[in-house]
Amino acid sequence: MLISLLLISLIINNGKVVNINCTKHIAAIAEPAPSMITINVNGKHYTCSGNPDGSLLSWLRNENLAQSVHDGCSGEGTCGACTVEINGHPALACRTPLKNLENASVVTTEGLPEDFRQLIGTLFAKHGAVQCGFCSPGFIMRSKKLFERKTLPSRKEIIQTINPNICRCTGYIKIVDAIEAAWKAKNNGSWLRGSRRAGIGKPCPKYQSAETALGDRPFVDDLHVEEMLHGVLLFSKHPRAKIRMINASAARALDGVVEVFTAGDIPGERFSGLVIRDWPLMIATGEITSTIGDVVAGVVAKTEEIARTAAALVKVGYQELDGVFDMHTAAAPDAVRVRPNQSNVLESCTIQHGDVQKAFNSAAYDSHGVYTTRHIEHGFLETECAVAMPDGNGIRLYSQGQGVYVDREQVARILGIDPSLVRVTQVASGGAFGGKEDLSVQGHAALYAWLLKQPVKVRLNRQESIRMHPKRHPVWMDIHLCCDSEGMLTGLKLNALGDTGAYASVGTKVMERVVGHSTGGYAIPNIDVTAKTIYTNNIPSGAMRGFGVPQIVFALESCIDDLCRKGGFDRWQLRYNNALCDGAKTAGGQILQGVGLKKTLAAVKDVFKNARYAGIACAIKNTGVGNGAADESEVTVNIVSDQRVIIHHGWTEMGQGIHTMAIQTLFEETGIDPGIMEVIVDTAHSIPTGMTTSSRGTVLLGNAIRDAAVRIRDDMGGTTVMPKQLNALAGRSYRGKYVCDWTCRPGEKTDNPKIHFAYGYATQVVIIDKNGRIEKVIAAHDAGRIMNPTLFEGQIEGAVHMGIGYALTESLPMKDGVPVSFKYKDLGILRAKQMPAVQVIGIEERDPVGPYGAKGIGEIGMVPTAAAVANAYAAMTGKKITSLPFNMSHNSKQ
Repeated sequence: MLISLLLISLIINNGKVVNINCTKHIAAIAEPAPSMITINVNGKHYTCSGNPDGSLLSWLRNENLAQSVHDGCSGEGTCGACTVEINGHPALACRTPLKNLENASVVTTEGLPEDFRQLIGTLFAKHGAVQCGFCSPGFIMRSKKLFERKTLPSRKEIIQTINPNICRCTGYIKIVDAIEAAWKAKNNGSWLRGSRRAGIGKPCPKYQSAETALGDRPFVDDLHVEEMLHGVLLFSKHPRAKIRMINASAARALDGVVEVFTAGDIPGERFSGLVIRDWPLMIATGEITSTIGDVVAGVVAKTEEIARTAAALVKVGYQELDGVFDMHTAAAPDAVRVRPNQSNVLESCTIQHGDVQKAFNSAAYDSHGVYTTRHIEHGFLETECAVAMPDGNGIRLYSQGQGVYVDREQVARILGIDPSLVRVTQVASGGAFGGKEDLSVQGHAALYAWLLKQPVKVRLNRQESIRMHPKRHPVWMDIHLCCDSEGMLTGLKLNALGDTGAYASVGTKVMERVVGHSTGGYAIPNIDVTAKTIYTNNIPSGAMRGFGVPQIVFALESCIDDLCRKGGFDRWQLRYNNALCDGAKTAGGQILQGVGLKKTLAAVKDVFKNARYAGIACAIKNTGVGNGAADESEVTVNIVSDQRVIIHHGWTEMGQGIHTMAIQTLFEETGIDPGIMEVIVDTAHSIPTGMTTSSRGTVLLGNAIRDAAVRIRDDMGGTTVMPKQLNALAGRSYRGKYVCDWTCRPGEKTDNPKIHFAYGYATQVVIIDKNGRIEKVIAAHDAGRIMNPTLFEGQIEGAVHMGIGYALTESLPMKDGVPVSFKYKDLGILRAKQMPAVQVIGIEERDPVGPYGAKGIGEIGMVPTAAAVANAYAAMTGKKITSLPFNMSHNSKQ
């Protein structure tokens, strides 16, 4: 497909791209004396005059010598995104000091032989090894030595080789597939370049995946502009404290510092928020902080290193105050108020149907338990970064966030200007999983650039990223489930609390999903369920893959297994008998159509029943925000010439493949060659779009493109477009739109409530051996219409990887609002050796709303996983699992 150079050309239009020599500034603040070190990078000799104790990673990036060498863990040596080859061996650039590299030879993906670059890039793309792609160059460099072998490495050997590196997106399986295929192709002397099969249902390579794998496509931190300054944020030392004073005189006096900004410098509104505007850009003197992620000041300097040194010189006077960190304590009427003069109970959402008390009084069996989950860090490899610069009378912002039009509105309010004066270009994100929905550094970068009239980059290191952005909600669930003597579920009671932390984020919506999905994949006629969203002084909780549903599914599925033990019911059969089907109702009362849940159960029946120790769990997950909010998408298709067609839309590419879905849909509808299509997300094209969330992008954008395609075909006489005919349309633009505005909130009294426009359905089975090792996961998913088999499998495999971690290893424990560890290595993200085999089974029960019947798949892949893992271990040990993560020997056994 056509490689888009638009991003780079946009930078050029606003200031020449230059190599910024940062080492001359570093020398001024570093203690070791400068020394001259000669290093060969990709066949060229360079002399480094910077700090000899500085890392190779910093030098390569500051001198713009290797865009592909990424910073994912800020020098921990944990993630492998900075892997290079030094003197013929893989090494971590972040852990290699320059003083050890005199006359060394350093190779990055930019310096690989061109034929090998083409081979490995193409096969990473073909096999779906690239999702966000931030980690991909590191995996290529880590595996490079395998290609020098004379014999084909086994999959076990490939896994052993790549184990030092982390991928948060793929689950590693397709990375292993790509390396294996590339070795065979290289040694067989022939290989096929990417196919142009792009129709719906075809395994079309992900848009720009080959260049992303090689590190050729820039992320935000790869953008460099002439006279660009660097901003660093100073965070509160305490979760709850009154700011007595801020003294920045020492910081301002440091050579290279341009300015230090505080809350008083904000010309417009200080508070932002996706649902409630309660999150301040900076805390003012005299105010009380609410979390350690609160920003007290921002330092802008000529280099990031100077800015960080200066930030440490800013003196802040704190009066420490008692905070509230337990959600039960916070929910009490006399608790410390997180928000002044406001209850800590942000929202209470309730759904009631039928006669619950009667159901329990007449039940043959019942299960009761209290289930808990903990904070989870998203762990995306690309930390938050934004670049802003003056643009005429307005501001230009390059964002990795999950909604450029939402960014535009929030930045405009901060600056006190009309949104039309803010232009936001979306740069494909290095992973998000919901963690980049809330405004983070975009507002600060825009503010500093606006006030200084110069380009400014603001980037968080890994520790700051963990400190600032929202996490997965810890949820406490007191749940009762009952059934009759035949195993038919009859009643459900739930009381749930969710810790949304210091700011609302989307916490109310997450807890509404807990209520709306409380019956899981089953028809339960009598329910009384309530979920409360609670403010605390912890780091905020917000959107994360699954959006509250994995939590409630874990509790519900454990109760179902408990009922089976008590009543002697077959675990598969009870689920099948109670499973949702067409005409059944969700917890919110929505009547369903296009339900393939029983087909997913049928697909795993034999393997589940034949396993000695296995867990099973079903799931339902909404597609679309719904809940009374409009879901909509617009698109513009510009026919530039017979060699260039541009798709303009407003959705964020963050690894899920939304751009690819756009291309495949346009090709399916018009026959336009996918090889000439480009995709651009830029608010300059006025295509208002909400947040990229709730697994809705493919459905909404696909329907909008189909709408635009009607007019394209009309202009061609009602037929698909042949290549020679495209010139007749040159210069024309075609607008498409799709709107869903018929949903309602859970609990609204209406005859036929429509909470969401669609749902996805899944059943997963987890098989463990006698030693407690996970052998295999079978994931059967009803996707409605599988738009792209390779991307579909990759999404499910990556989600299963995240779900296993959620069950067994991942956690972000906090003590008094502060993480016990800020290190990436302590997040518990599974490595390649810990990942079991995954069999993905696709079911296509078409949805009446989605394009070609498609349903969202981005989130549901991980919704039942933790529940199935917990049920597998419960089946083996006979002990009910009530808390996630639970401590088994998974890490050591794998």
